[in-house]
Amino acid sequence: MLEIRIHGRGGQGAVVASKVLAAAFFKEGHYVQAFPVFGVERRGAPVAAFVRVDQNPVRLRCNVYEPHHLIVLDPALTETIDITEGLRESGWILLNTHRTPEEFGFARNFKVASVDAFAIAIRHHLGSRSTPIVNTAILGAFARCTGLVNLDSVVNATVEAVPFNAEGNRQAAIDAYEQTIMYDPELQTR
Repeated sequence: MLEIRIHGRGGQGAVVASKVLAAAFFKEGHYVQAFPVFGVERRGAPVAAFVRVDQNPVRLRCNVYEPHHLIVLDPALTETIDITEGLRESGWILLNTHRTPEEFGFARNFKVASVDAFAIAIRHHLGSRSTPIVNTAILGAFARCTGLVNLDSVVNATVEAVPFNAEGNRQAAIDAYEQTIMYDPELQTR
């Protein structure tokens, strides 16, 4: 079973991202599960969402404690919580940031990818300039760095789940796919 944990803040679209990612995997014939966990339910509060994917029905009903991959919508969370907790050795950490993967200390131990989903969301009028909604862009980047789900599946699931500004959401996923920077410490290359 593949398990993915998404870290974000209320209003960034972590919950919708989990549902869209699950729908993309479902389109490719997988069984899926997506659900959030909330602390304080308010805009800006830390939020986590989870996705499980398998070839068989998913019956496990608990948080994801040992994810295969991480998606981080707000890079400031890397300074306040241990996002790497439980991450499996071969997993990717995908960060929404303008910084390169090597600028993060955990890049010594984990594969790290980055994409400036903030800038992409602003360019495509997703959310506001002060509060861009980065979820659809980051899913395009996830397709790129992991190779686990096709970009077409992500784009189609996005357009179906988020019909408002469908073209902007579609293009944001494509742009993020193309602009993702990846770093693997074992290869010490991008």
